[in-house]
Amino acid sequence: MSATEIQMIIKGIGETLYMTIISTLIGYVIGLPWGIGLTVTNKDGIHPNTVVFRILDILANIMRSIPFLIMLIVVIPITQVIVGKTYGPTAMIVPLTISAAPLIARMVESSLNEVDKGVIEAAQSMGSSNFQIVWKVMLSEAKVSLISGATITIATILGYSAMAGTLGGGGLGDIAIRYGYYRWQGNILITTVILLILLVQLFQVIGTVIGNRLDKRKR
Repeated sequence: MSATEIQMIIKGIGETLYMTIISTLIGYVIGLPWGIGLTVTNKDGIHPNTVVFRILDILANIMRSIPFLIMLIVVIPITQVIVGKTYGPTAMIVPLTISAAPLIARMVESSLNEVDKGVIEAAQSMGSSNFQIVWKVMLSEAKVSLISGATITIATILGYSAMAGTLGGGGLGDIAIRYGYYRWQGNILITTVILLILLVQLFQVIGTVIGNRLDKRKR
């Protein structure tokens, strides 16, 4: 592999990490309160509200039902308005975030639903407000599960970022398609695939380490 190809791959790694991390962070800004809303307004939640829950639930189901490649095309007008262009790593953050948010919402909902109801009831009996219960009880008790969900989410978004290469999204996916597929450069294709696998494993290890440390503190 030439020096130029190595530099290209290094740049591709940077672009992939940029898209993945930024999209996940923005996705949590949207998805975390979304997931909390789903949990709180559920019929068994601390503040049941059927109308709000149905709206959040249906919206999450609809958005999660759209395959990412279709989402890429559907949100092109939105991407154009926000970023000013529809190609490149920065432009891909828009569809990646839109796809990440409902996934994160469901992950958060699942994690919060695992919290022992007895702990929540104890907090309520002590006069804690709903905000205090969410912040100091539910999120605190579910932190290990939330980290596990975040690890799954970031691995999924990493896979989405690779698919973004089909529309000139940049990153390792773009390199794999342009050089590995269209130009039949097998060495580049194999290299990008291995790097994507290693990145997923890296995030998995980081998530596992953080989760284990939080779990030990809890004990």
